[in-house]
Amino acid sequence: MSESTRRTQEVVKRRPPLWLQQVLAIDENITKKFVIWGNSRSPLHSLRLHYRALEITCHGIPWLAFWIAFIWLFNMPNLVQLQVNMILALLLDIVIVALVKAFFRRRRPLGNKQDAFVEIGPDQFSFPSGHCSRAALVTVIFIFLWPLPFFFFLPLLAWTTALCLSRVLMERHYLLDVLGGVVLGIAEGILMALLWVSEDNAKWLYTIVSDEKLDGGDYHV
Repeated sequence: MSESTRRTQEVVKRRPPLWLQQVLAIDENITKKFVIWGNSRSPLHSLRLHYRALEITCHGIPWLAFWIAFIWLFNMPNLVQLQVNMILALLLDIVIVALVKAFFRRRRPLGNKQDAFVEIGPDQFSFPSGHCSRAALVTVIFIFLWPLPFFFFLPLLAWTTALCLSRVLMERHYLLDVLGGVVLGIAEGILMALLWVSEDNAKWLYTIVSDEKLDGGDYHV
């Protein structure tokens, strides 16, 4: 079998079924119309710098780095459970999104500019949106699993909504990518509710990975 024949067969094997091709085509068409509509509104068209700022606020690397630094720099027993669970949630999200992206391998929209903040490996693919899954996961955590005061809910939901819209208007993703990311993030939040590490176990994990002991109880020496 020639090399060209083998490559042709591989391309045919990767081609999605007809019904999925039709769904993707509809998604691309609706997304294109939405982007054209958004760019026709001058306030939205001029917000690309703000969209890029939003992109950084939910990128996996800064989030993971922040929470690791947070848990190392601030020895606060009342926050250890949140810190440990948040790091586990972020790692879970990064792994799942990478696997799903590598499986579907959907290309980003043609209008996407190569100016994204740090793309690694599967990040080059479009489905699902890792930013949107992460935002949805964080929202679930801070509303249901570790509830913030109620007056934080609206800003949190506004941030998540603005982030999701910006991913489409920047042409980083199609609408279906964003929807898939949100659904995935909610599913990850439900999974984290089942896997949520108790306060005692979180403190134990903290003492295992750090040289410092927590004040109080068996964790202080």
